Amino acid sequence: MNRIRFATATLAAATFVGAGLLIAGEMPAVGQTAPEFSLPSQESSSVALKDYRGKWVVLYFYPKDMTTGCTIEAHNFQEDLAKYTAANAAIVGVSVDSADSHKQFCTKESLTFKLLADTDKKLVDSYGSLAASGMASRNTFLIDPTGKVVKVWTRVSPAGHSKEVLEALATMKK
Repeated sequence: MNRIRFATATLAAATFVGAGLLIAGEMPAVGQTAPEFSLPSQESSSVALKDYRGKWVVLYFYPKDMTTGCTIEAHNFQEDLAKYTAANAAIVGVSVDSADSHKQFCTKESLTFKLLADTDKKLVDSYGSLAASGMASRNTFLIDPTGKVVKVWTRVSPAGHSKEVLEALATMKK
């Protein structure tokens, strides 16, 4: 009976991607060091988490450029960008779209913060945010200036999310 439970739990944790079976990565917990990364942005320059040491980082994962929910979420972060800058925080978005797709999205929607291209899905997976569809799940991680995860939001609702993050950031900074 225990073998059946173990097999069921193992299969429940697995996600089918393409023709292969992929065991989804675990989401980093509050208090853990945030997984490092270095990925190309919409400007084709490489962006790494270590570039933001000494700043708060709002690392948000989203499914796809130029879709309704992702556009709403990005616009809200853009509208609040001055508030994040005043709080010594950077916004960094991540999807599995290409850097060229991000460039088109930023141009079309007047986005000025970094969007990172995780086409091999390693970062999305290392943050436990790889959906069964092969896209990123809508999750956000607030990372403190030392590189620790201090807050996690899962299954984010795009419309009011930036306000939630700003409120949490204000609470953390006290």
